[in-house]
Amino acid sequence: MVMRPGIGMIKGTAAAMAALAGVSAFAGASFAGMGQPSPKQMKFQDAATPIAEQVHWFHDYVTAIIVVITLFVLGLMIYTMWRFSEKRNPVPSKTSHNTTIEIIWTVVPVLILVAIAIPSFRLLYNQYTYPPPDVVIKATAHTWNWTHEYPDQKITIDSVMLQDSERAEVIKAGMPANQVPRNLAVDNEIVVPVNKVVHVLVTSSDVIHNWTIPSFASKVDAVPGRITATWFKPLKEGIFFGQCSELCGKDHAFMPIAVRVVKEQVYNDWVAALKARDRKKAKDIIKSAAIELDGAMKTAESGAIVNK
Repeated sequence: MVMRPGIGMIKGTAAAMAALAGVSAFAGASFAGMGQPSPKQMKFQDAATPIAEQVHWFHDYVTAIIVVITLFVLGLMIYTMWRFSEKRNPVPSKTSHNTTIEIIWTVVPVLILVAIAIPSFRLLYNQYTYPPPDVVIKATAHTWNWTHEYPDQKITIDSVMLQDSERAEVIKAGMPANQVPRNLAVDNEIVVPVNKVVHVLVTSSDVIHNWTIPSFASKVDAVPGRITATWFKPLKEGIFFGQCSELCGKDHAFMPIAVRVVKEQVYNDWVAALKARDRKKAKDIIKSAAIELDGAMKTAESGAIVNK
């Protein structure tokens, strides 16, 4: 079982982010930060895993501490410049030591660091404590695309970024345009079931790359000759995009990753289609899931507008 720091605070943060997502949806931003960048985005992509929720909570928690410290120092500087200006303090104090102040400015920073360290260590522990997997995927980076294998299912998928002409054809064939964003959509998405633990074993066939999905808070280097690993448990259905995050060469910016999270039955049907070497049926299953997701999103956005 994955431990979570500050569950109440995490839920509060999640609620606030959901409200912001609703506002963004009303403004017309695709996906409202879920799974891919949004226009004028000023926050993280919405969290879709327990670890991502904890990362977002920890970010907000540390940011609050930073803001308080910054305002305190700013206020102290302004007060000092006003109170001890030459006009108000013509005879400067010759005090050289103040035991109380020296104790305070030693103890308080230590307490602040402890307050940051405890949830930080807990988050690191949770990130690197791998629950038993329901699905295992091996991701191999190439210059410049990805191969994803499902060792337990004997399935291999090559994912290459869609060119503009290919993207136009996919949209024309019925795929919702907001689920095939330019420079992020791929020809073959990988599919995982919702609410299941997924282990990703990551390596490279040539140079160092990086496997990253921001909404999952998953980010790990793909190193030639080595196996690194990450894990995630998606809590929401949808399509989630990432990119290679290690400068790997000329087409570094054009080797995206696309993970579609679906109901378990849809995942099982997709696996069965690939095992039967029926790639057309597998793509139709993904397309049906995409259309269903698009309908659910439009319904949610309509509800948000009505509630406004």
